[in-house]
Parts: sequence; structure tokens; C-alpha cells
Amino acid sequence: MSIDTDPAPRTSPFRAGIPELFAVIGRHDLPASVVVFLVALPLSLGIAVASGAPVAAGLIAAVVGGVVAGLLGGSAVQVSGPTASLTVVVAESVHQFGWTATCFITAGAGVLQILFGSSRVARAALAITPVVVHAMLAGIGVIIALQQVHVLLGGNSLSSSFASIVALPNQLMSVHRGDLAVGVVVIVILIAWKFVPLPVRVVPGPLVAVVFATVLSLVLPTHVERIVLNGSLLDSIGLPTIPSGSWSAVAVTMLTIALIASVESLLSAVAVDKSRPDKPTNFDRELIGQGSANVVSGLLGGLPVAAVIVRSITNAHAGAQTRAATVLHGIWVLVFAVALAGLVQQVPKAALAGLLILIGVQLVKLAHIRLARRNGELYVYLATVLGVVFLNLLQGMVIGLLLSFALLLWRVVRVTIIAEPVAGERRWVVTIDGTCTFLAMPKLTAELAKVASGAEVTIEMTVDFLDHATYQLITDWTTQHESDGGIVEFVEIGSARMAGAEAGPPERGHSRQVIDEAIGPWRRTGIREDPIAAGIAAYHRGHAHLMRPHLDGLRHRPDADTFFLTCADARIVPNVITNSGPGDLFTVRNVGNLVPAGGSDVSVEAALIYALEKLDVRAVVVCGHSGCGAMEALHREVRTGCGLGDWLEHARPSLDRFRLGHPVADAAAFAGFTEVDQLGMVNVALQLERLYAHPVVRYGIEERGVAVSGLFFDIATARVIEVTVDGIAEFDDAGSRVAAEPV
Repeated sequence: MSIDTDPAPRTSPFRAGIPELFAVIGRHDLPASVVVFLVALPLSLGIAVASGAPVAAGLIAAVVGGVVAGLLGGSAVQVSGPTASLTVVVAESVHQFGWTATCFITAGAGVLQILFGSSRVARAALAITPVVVHAMLAGIGVIIALQQVHVLLGGNSLSSSFASIVALPNQLMSVHRGDLAVGVVVIVILIAWKFVPLPVRVVPGPLVAVVFATVLSLVLPTHVERIVLNGSLLDSIGLPTIPSGSWSAVAVTMLTIALIASVESLLSAVAVDKSRPDKPTNFDRELIGQGSANVVSGLLGGLPVAAVIVRSITNAHAGAQTRAATVLHGIWVLVFAVALAGLVQQVPKAALAGLLILIGVQLVKLAHIRLARRNGELYVYLATVLGVVFLNLLQGMVIGLLLSFALLLWRVVRVTIIAEPVAGERRWVVTIDGTCTFLAMPKLTAELAKVASGAEVTIEMTVDFLDHATYQLITDWTTQHESDGGIVEFVEIGSARMAGAEAGPPERGHSRQVIDEAIGPWRRTGIREDPIAAGIAAYHRGHAHLMRPHLDGLRHRPDADTFFLTCADARIVPNVITNSGPGDLFTVRNVGNLVPAGGSDVSVEAALIYALEKLDVRAVVVCGHSGCGAMEALHREVRTGCGLGDWLEHARPSLDRFRLGHPVADAAAFAGFTEVDQLGMVNVALQLERLYAHPVVRYGIEERGVAVSGLFFDIATARVIEVTVDGIAEFDDAGSRVAAEPV
């Protein structure tokens, strides 16, 4: 999926005409906008209170996020507004610079986001390791919960997490019961809301919780702290002021807001795209839209905005089809804030505190902790969380990124080096696996020092990078060991080789090189001088040591699992197409993969009896193939010499059955095979009939449950097809058979 394309699909309602567009808006977007508005309203109020900003700033940000980001952003269904992830940094900015200067910083962060989008670096923001993002959000959640628990208990939020923890015992000793009751009611309703019947859950849980808590606070016989809204929303609009003090601190805060808002918006877009793949996001345009919204919000006196995944997913699931749903939700917030400002002032602070505490707790996800532990990144997660909670957001992220980079570096340059003697032999094996750099020299020196002087040594190198320092160390050690009477043999499987270490600057090898070497001999188009000798040398250099332990165990066990009869054609490699190894197949090959009737061929008869009676094979297989020369000669009735002609007479019944019509031929024709290949499959089916009728095979079936099966290898597609006496079937990736039935 390209992220640089227009997010509107080709069937977009925007291209369908004005009447159709209004029909889509009325049917889908209008209801979705109301749902998102009901979700966004209490969250916007709560985030403003938690940030230490005017309450109206949250409403302004919700309006601007809906209208500006909705119109200019790169997603058709993503919803923007004030977000919990920016609460901490905004609260620190308000404390350090004041509210109006924070608005200036918000506008500046928006300019940075526009520059990010214009320079097309959106994808770079997604390169931040997920464990740091998850830990950052968890740390923000912990901070929000620690601060808001004081508000829930009737106090005020404190400026730092450490202060919140220290002051918590005193706050517990002076609990205001009215605020506590209201906040607990909100938490209980939100937790229980997912258990109510689905039709009732159409109404957002946060709205129900806040409304119920507000009504409860009006009837409680005790005082409850409420939101203070100084004037109307329009009265709260004002231009920002230029911060005074350290401009480096201003720049850091500005960059922090821009980065967090950008990363959260892009991560939200990724999640939304997964649920609505028909409406992909243009990531660069999304950053421009988010930046524009932050510029406008800052200039009007609003909080910073970002795309919020909860609202965006809600919008998508509510059926939104166009940007109209996002824009309309912002308009509904504006109408509510202007016409019903008095209702906002009835909302208890403790109700919003309960809402925010639950949001904060939900940012700490057990799934993320389990994922970090499973990936070996738990300490990165914990260090980032602690840094965010007890230092600040930016320092916590830097700590997490540095630790992640250190972990990545350690994993990339890590190399396994083991030197050990072979039991019962005066031979040592030195295994070097991984990225071999100068950082591995201490360990490499220590392991090589273990090798007995004068011993025969095999150095197995599965290395993807080899620098000059380690190459020189290995070379010098080899020279010294051989001068002491020892023998050193190199087996190089990895993509970085000793022979190329001095050819130029060290480079990471490519796995494609290893693949090319493995299948290179198959690609010969001309005749090389003594190709067998060259192949044997390559085998000894690259793979003999891998085969040695397995073959050594087979020295006194000449049994096999399967009798495998196939054509003499050199393109058929039985162990490759059956994914088997030495000792698995008892293979017999002849022209046309034939089982002569009545035991008239001593070679096939002897092999079959030996496999079933002496080796006790559990399966008998006959395998044909596409483009078979024997079948083509049989089909065209080409005159051949007496030896080949006499042999092909054993296949004459296959040609007769093919011409009379055979269900295997019909199925093969339906699958698109040529007549020669259809004949080849019919030939396999007839060999199966002969095998079933053979006394030794029949005895094996009855007494030991020997399986008899037919295969056909299609060389052009490298597919293996099962052939029975009356049909064919293909194997899917899971190994299941899919029958091919003629029309």
C-alpha cells in the first residue's frame, strides 16, 4: 500500500456527484459525527483540566482538530483533537512559560509538523521502535493517574510524579468524600459499560459516566469542586505571547510537542488503515494537516492537537465515509461550547479526574509489557517508563531510544564463537556464527587458544560480515597453527568469505549469494571442464561437514522409508521435491518411470522386492513428470532403436487407455496440461494399477499397511501433483490436497 497516493479511493463519494455526496453524508457521516462528538467532549474537557490550561482551550482544540485537520489531513476518517499523550509536556510548558506562551509554542510545533510533511519524512517517524512508543504512553498514563488521583481525593494535581507520590499519604488523610464519590462513580460506570447490552453501548461510556456523575453531584449534600469557565468560548480566544526566558528550552518543548503529536498521529493512521484499508492515509499530507491545525489552535488559544486513535477508530466503526464526519464533529463541539457553556461549568472536576485516571491506567497495556519481555526489551520498556515518570517526557524518550539502539547494536554485532574437540578424535571444530568484527577479537582469541597444538581443525564460518581485523587474526592464527604441524580446513557457509576480505572495504554479504552458490550448478547452460570434479570440490568446501554426522549415523542402518520409482530425466531430483534426505528414499530410475507387467524387467522387480521384504519400506511411490521424452515419443509413435522401442512397449497400454479416454486425462486437461503431460499422468495411474496387483506390494498393503501413491512433477511451475488411479489433486501450502475436477 503506497502512502503517497490520494487517500480517496476511485469510487469515492466526492467523485460521484453532489446529490450522491449529500446522500452519503446524511446516511453515514452525520450519525458518525454525533457519536464522535459525544466521545470527544468529555475527553477534551478532562485533558484541558489535566494540562493546567483553561477549560475553553480543550474545546477550541477539539473544534480546530475536527475542522482544520479534518479538511487538510491525509486521512478521510481520522479524528484529531486534544490528546492525553501531550498532557504532561503541556503541563510542564504551562508551569515554565505560562499559558499564552504555551500557545505560541503550540503554533511553532505546528510549523515544524508542516515542515516535516513538506519534506516527506513521515515514514521516518514510524522508524521509532514500538517498545519506546509503548513505554512513553505508559509513562504518560502513570503520570496522569498520579496527578489526577489527588483531584479525585479532593485536592489539586501536583507538578511532578515524585511530589505526587510523596504527598499521597497526606492527601489520603484529608479525603473530600463528595469528590471521591463522584470520581469513583465515573470509574465504576466506565469499567462496567463494556458489560451492558450492545444496543445501550451505542451511547459512549465516558459521556454517560460524566453526565451521571454531574447529576449525582447536584444532589449530594456536600460541596463538590466544579469546572470554571471564564466567559464564553469566543471570549477565550486570544493571540499567544512570545515566551520569555531560555529559547533553547522553548525550542526543545516545541520540538517535543511536534514529535509526539506527529508520531501519535501516524501510529493512529496505521491502526485506522488496518480497519479501513479502502481509505488509505497519505502520511505526509496528514502531517501537514496536523501541523496546520496546531498553528490555528495555538493562534486561537487552544491546546495542541493530534490524531486520537480512540476517536478515529470510533469514527471508522460508526460508518464514516468521508471527511464530513470529522468536520461535523468539530462543528458540534463549537455549537455546544457557545450555546451550552453553562452546562460545562456544572461538571465536577472529580468526574473528569476519574475519567482521566482510567485513561491513564489503560495506557499501561499488559500486552505491550508481555511483548517487550518476549522480545528481550523489557528493560528498555522499564527504563523509558521510569525516565518519563521521574524526569520528563523528552529525557525518557531519549533514554529509551539510546537503550534500544544499544540493544540493536549488540544484537547486530553479536557473534557466537565456540571451539571444542570432536569426541574420540584428534580433531577440533571452531564455529564462528554471526557478524565478525573487531569487537569479537577478545572472544575469538580466547577460543582459538583452546585448540590443541598440531590438531586437525575445521573452522566453520557462518558469517555475514568480516572486517579486516578479525580476518587478519584468523589468518595469523592459521599460519601459526599450520607451522606447528596442524591442519586447518575452512568451511564457509555464510555470505562473507575469507577470500574476499582483502579485495576492498568490508561489506555485509547478501544471503542471495549463498542461494546462488547452492543452486548455481543447476543453472549451467554450457559444458564446463570436468564439472563433476568442480562440484565435488565445492561439496567438500561447503557442505560435506554438515552431511558427515548424519551419514555417519547411517553407516549400519541401510533402511529407507519409501520405495521411489521415477524417470531417468536429470531434471527430477527426488529428495528435493519430497523434502527428504539421505537414507529416506530407496530410489529406482528408468526411462518413463515404468513398472513392467508380470515382472518382465528383472531390475525393477528386484528393487521392489528388496525394498519391501528387506528394507520394510512403508510407502511405494511412482513419479512422472512434465515434458517427458519417453511419453512424447510414445504419443507421437516415433520410431526408435530396438532397445528403446522394446522398452517403450511396456508403456503401450498407457497410450491405449489415454486414447480411449481416462478420468485422469480429463482432470489433467481441465487443469490446462498438454496431451503429452496428460499421457504422462495416465501412465502414472497405470503403473499404480500394476503396483496394486503385484503380489509383494499387495502383501505389504495387507500386512503392514504400506501406502501406494502416484506423483507428477510439473517442471515449469515446480509443482508436485498427486495422481490416483482415477484423478489428480494439487497440494496447497498447508499440505492439503485440492482435487481438480473436469467441467
